[in-house]
Amino acid sequence: MVQTQIAARGIRDERVLSAMRKVPRHFFVEEALRDQAYADHPLPIGEGQTISQPYIVAFMTEALELKGHEKVLEVGTGSGYQTAILAELARWVYSIERYPRLLERARKILEELGYTNVILRLGDGTRGWPEAAPFEAIIVTAAGPKIPEPLLDQLAEGGRLVMPVGDEWSQYLVKVVKKGGQIYRQTLEPVRFVKLVGDYGFKD
Repeated sequence: MVQTQIAARGIRDERVLSAMRKVPRHFFVEEALRDQAYADHPLPIGEGQTISQPYIVAFMTEALELKGHEKVLEVGTGSGYQTAILAELARWVYSIERYPRLLERARKILEELGYTNVILRLGDGTRGWPEAAPFEAIIVTAAGPKIPEPLLDQLAEGGRLVMPVGDEWSQYLVKVVKKGGQIYRQTLEPVRFVKLVGDYGFKD
């Protein structure tokens, strides 16, 4: 998977490649789909949500430019797979999920795999996690019409945020960097994610 789907498409960060090799993706998909766990596409995980295509997980993670000291906010725990990748690469991962069943399943898997640097919460991810801010990196694993203002506020100076932005059918991955209190925005590549629902996202 790593060689043919990820490195072959231009992912160069060795720490990201190493994390993708280490984390057992099949743990995070339902048993009936385990034979497809390493395939080059997303898979359903229940509640209308998905585990992202491996390449997209690697691409978004590389864009965060993690060095190992960071406190990361993840909006959308989902299966917990992206959470585990982040936990391999950052000091702390704070992850928010709005579906209780997905959160508890992810919590169980992450605990079984021995991750002790992950803090999970049930709630509206578009509001961020104010009491734990600021974050050196923020990743949003669902698409919103725009980047939620609370997330920009909670991004540390020099911090990076990566999120899919667009309507329900057409989206682009966007990366922003906060420098001198200003937000610098870069459009990366077209994607298709589930909707980001919340006070600062799409309405239910």
